[in-house]
Amino acid sequence: MRIAITGARGRVGRAVTALALSNGHTVLGVDRLGAGSPPEIEVAHVDMTDYPSLVQAIGGCDALIHLAAINGPGRDPDHLVHNNNVVSSYNALLAASEVGIRRVCMASSINAIGGRFSRRPRYDYLPIDEHHPAYPEDPYSLSKLIGEQQAETMVRRDEGMTIASLRLHGVVADRAETLRWLDLPGEVVAKQLWGYTLEEAAARAFLLGVTAPFDGHEVFYIVAPGTMMDTPSSELKERYYPDVELRRGLDRNQGFFDCRKAADILGWKHDES
Repeated sequence: MRIAITGARGRVGRAVTALALSNGHTVLGVDRLGAGSPPEIEVAHVDMTDYPSLVQAIGGCDALIHLAAINGPGRDPDHLVHNNNVVSSYNALLAASEVGIRRVCMASSINAIGGRFSRRPRYDYLPIDEHHPAYPEDPYSLSKLIGEQQAETMVRRDEGMTIASLRLHGVVADRAETLRWLDLPGEVVAKQLWGYTLEEAAARAFLLGVTAPFDGHEVFYIVAPGTMMDTPSSELKERYYPDVELRRGLDRNQGFFDCRKAADILGWKHDES
């Protein structure tokens, strides 16, 4: 399969590219800059907001994995974060439809419902699943929610498309890398519910997003099954979210995100062993 990967030079993009190549796929890296891309792939130097150039670049591809985005608020002006991400995701979906790409997988975020970047995140119940209502406040989180809504629109418009939106957590190479977050105030770490996603596990999820058999658009949580903390999850819940409904038990350091849908539909699990 020939797979176009936007944001191929980014952290997740490099991991997805490497895994795709190792599985015998060919990769077209779509990025504003080509420097740093693996020599094994073709690179299209395209700004995602330049729709005609994007259409021209991805023609002939079988699948599209869309990773290009400003990956958080605060470093850039709010309007730039929102507008860049929202236009980029819509262009990716529309261009895929126009050139006949049937399989698309997009990077969403756990923050699509609000959380890490909210003043006070609202969690109605725990663990979080794909049915939880969304309460985003910041431009990045809002852009990810809008991207999912764009995908819903696109599969209604083009019934032949299949789109997966993956709600990733903070992506790290290994669990030890999460230790840097523990230097933040406890209330800040609690906003993101102490989760993370390993690079390798995220890469597998993106390939499954364009190969697993399902129809229409689906949203999936792609998060490690355990927290980054040694503190038991039940203690963390009582300390920071005592009034939030608990719908399922939290054994030891069990995570606060329910990823059973990804297991059931994609055949994905975070830890392969």
